[in-house]
Amino acid sequence: MSVPPPRSRPLLLLSNGTAEDLIGARLLGHLPEHGGSEAWVLPLVGAGRAYAAVPGVTRLGAALDLPSGGFPFGSLENLRADLQAGLVGASLGQWRDAVRAARGAGAVAVVGDAYALMVGSLAARLAAVPLIHVQPLLSAHYLEGLGVGGALRELNALGANLPMPYELRLARAARAVFVRDAATARYYAARGVRARWAGSFAMDVLPPPERDLSPLTGGRPVLALLPGSREDHRESLPLMLRAAARVPEAAALVAWPHGWDAVTLPGGWTFHEQDAQTAWAVGEGTHVTLLRGAFGAVARAADVAVGTSGTANEQLAGLGVPVVAFPTHGPQFTPGFARRQRRLLGEALSMVNPDPAVVAAEVGALLTDGARRARAARAGLARVGPAGALPVIAAEIRQLAEG
Repeated sequence: MSVPPPRSRPLLLLSNGTAEDLIGARLLGHLPEHGGSEAWVLPLVGAGRAYAAVPGVTRLGAALDLPSGGFPFGSLENLRADLQAGLVGASLGQWRDAVRAARGAGAVAVVGDAYALMVGSLAARLAAVPLIHVQPLLSAHYLEGLGVGGALRELNALGANLPMPYELRLARAARAVFVRDAATARYYAARGVRARWAGSFAMDVLPPPERDLSPLTGGRPVLALLPGSREDHRESLPLMLRAAARVPEAAALVAWPHGWDAVTLPGGWTFHEQDAQTAWAVGEGTHVTLLRGAFGAVARAADVAVGTSGTANEQLAGLGVPVVAFPTHGPQFTPGFARRQRRLLGEALSMVNPDPAVVAAEVGALLTDGARRARAARAGLARVGPAGALPVIAAEIRQLAEG
């Protein structure tokens, strides 16, 4: 009678943000049966909805839904609101959950920033299990042209612009560290961290086209509108719609990640719902299509994009699509965040004032200037890079599980 091989202990995966949850969920999808056992996930921000569709996953801890959407240091208002919502007590509970779970895990994987790495490092060290860090947020490109004055102006984002000494020290103790681009891998290596760049996390989680959009575009150039998954959309969507009305030569498509009840329209516009996936915003002589569950299709159809999003803007740039952006009052796409993304994406991103006429003029200029569009495409392709990181990271985790 054959004896079945022993099952390896679960992987404990920590992540702290919407994009980080997506990366974590897709990473687990590259692990057949998660290395022969189940996986435990502890989302540090939000409900971790991305993990719901992954089989064999056990969600740990209570959901931490913050008013800032996970950006407590984006502004004083964000921090104040999160503290009032119980940030400190809930966070301490997550540290306890991580330490407790790590004692039964075979390895700890962290997808996130320095804070997530602190939680994961403590849990892995106390449980004497290996740690893998996936750092999808930091980039050496954030330092380009920053200077002392720029760093002082962005003190609240200091740890987001470059790794702090304590993060580098923790990273040196990890079994493996994966970063978002080649420039960041070189930056880490120069500081004694064995970091690797294996591909773009953002492009790894870009979904395939979900539907045929040609009936909606009529052969016209496509303007993708990306208001984002954070509450910035309540401010940015109305402005985007008014800008789209000033670019009648393009078919404007909104990649909408929320329910229809969250749609905010400019004054005088009306909303028409066809079904759970398709709706129209009508006003100022134009019809703009809103699509749910079709981000992959909208991204690949786009000729130019207008975005107030983090990962989505990067993904469009990584496809070679020029992105026009404007700052909001937050919680995410604040002026500081917008400046940082501009440094990250270079010529792939045009930053303009939050005015419909200005946004429309920039879109029109990109649609008519092929040489400029080509420069933006080259910048995006070079800075974001191709997909391919998550299979490499999964192989590293499998090797740990087998060891």
